Amino acid sequence: MSTAKQIKYRLGQAKKKLAKLNKEVTGTKNSIKKLEAQLKKAKTAAPKSKPKKKAPARKKKVVRKKKVTRKKKATRKKKAPARRKR
Repeated sequence: MSTAKQIKYRLGQAKKKLAKLNKEVTGTKNSIKKLEAQLKKAKTAAPKSKPKKKAPARKKKVVRKKKVTRKKKATRKKKAPARRKR
């Protein structure tokens, strides 16, 4: 179990830490506001860029159609000659 002095000491340390962090938070908030103001000024000062023009569409190449050829008729395979028995 902690003594009253130890608890009091830890409480003091926590309060110090909180005060320090609050100062940091305030400082950070101020720097954020400054940066946002700079960004706003930069956006208004910068000339708006025009959108790039698209290249004209290319013409499609003309593909020649292949001539229609007749399919060969299916032919039967010739049987190999039967072997003679000796």
